[in-house]
Amino acid sequence: MKHHSKKWTAAALLLTVLTSTACGNAGSTEDTASAASDTKIKVSFYSYNLAIASQVPGTEKLIREFEEAHPNIDIDPIPVSSTDINSKVQADIVAGSTPDIAQITFDGLDFAVNNFNAKPLEDIVPADELASNFQGFSENGLKLGQLNGKTYGLPFTFSTPVLFYNADLFKKAGLDPEQPPKSWEEVKEYGLQIAKSSGASGVHVGGATGGDWIIQALIGSNGGRVLSEDRKTLQFGQPEAIGAIQMWQDLIASGANGKLNDGEAIEAFSQGKVGMLLFTSALQSSLLAAAEGGGWELKAGKMPSFGDRETTPVNSGSALFILSDDKEKQQAAWEFLKFATSERGYTIITSEIGYLPLRPAIVDDPAYLKDWVEANPLIKPNLEQLESLKPWVSYPGTNWKQIETILNDAVSEAIISQGDIAPIMRGAEERAQALMP
Repeated sequence: MKHHSKKWTAAALLLTVLTSTACGNAGSTEDTASAASDTKIKVSFYSYNLAIASQVPGTEKLIREFEEAHPNIDIDPIPVSSTDINSKVQADIVAGSTPDIAQITFDGLDFAVNNFNAKPLEDIVPADELASNFQGFSENGLKLGQLNGKTYGLPFTFSTPVLFYNADLFKKAGLDPEQPPKSWEEVKEYGLQIAKSSGASGVHVGGATGGDWIIQALIGSNGGRVLSEDRKTLQFGQPEAIGAIQMWQDLIASGANGKLNDGEAIEAFSQGKVGMLLFTSALQSSLLAAAEGGGWELKAGKMPSFGDRETTPVNSGSALFILSDDKEKQQAAWEFLKFATSERGYTIITSEIGYLPLRPAIVDDPAYLKDWVEANPLIKPNLEQLESLKPWVSYPGTNWKQIETILNDAVSEAIISQGDIAPIMRGAEERAQALMP
């Protein structure tokens, strides 16, 4: 990921300035009063989208349109990679330079609430204004930033696990490209047929490393959990969790799933050398470009199920947290959060950054995303999965990241091992439980 300068040059601004477009939630009386103020407020914004080259233009456009609508608020954009953002925020809080707004991945929710003094929106925003802003928001999406009955993070960039597939390789294997596999049994069957007919790798299930959101989705879809409902006991060594990872192990052992790592598999899929790829929907734009350049057709389906069980996709992505103690900056930060998650904000986020719109009505609204969705039908399985979405569970305590890493490492070991994986998963659960508060 490429880091970008915290400051924008005048030349860069001139190259990217576009006519300001009104947004659905940015035209309130509060906004008008804010824009009329003569006081200039600077709000620092730590964002990992600004550290990903392909996502910089859309994120800069989001900020620019907000500033044009709110000339008294200056957003100071600071790019930080997603893997470094928690440690960066923590170090800057200790140093006395707390960021005003931070984009933090959902698995860091508990830690942000208890260690970053993240401000619940209910304590900053009048109840009627907050309720009005939440109207039209995906109910399942909104829950992702909530803990103990309060909203600490407003969901921002967001994706679910999607099964991308190569329609040309489907045809070559005698499979119907209009009928993606519905279950993991079918994924194995299709993967073996693709491998036999073309020599390509049949399927790659991503997410064994780099965060456990896809692992959580698989375990949940097999009826398991990674953490008890009372948030005290880890459960990824239980039979349902083990069964989900055994499915993954079997895909690899059978030859349906190749032995590439995630980076290698994404590259191979982009080159038309992998039949199916379960990974973040945020890859859609880059995979479409690769398919067009390579002369093959990209399609997408929902995350497959374990037999008749209901699939429970888990999201990746982030929420925006207000960390400032300054009342004036809190209000300015809230104005930015409103804009970023408004109808106009999500139009930019979806069409130019690559994530899901958490205001579902805008996909049918010609003022926002209707035309774009019709031109980009691959987003539809992703949108449908919002109905069955389960939150990315954040582990409690200061050792949350170590717990997540233990699970990632155990799964990485289990899926390429021979024989019974139960001891691997149970051992990981036991080691991780010792780190729980």
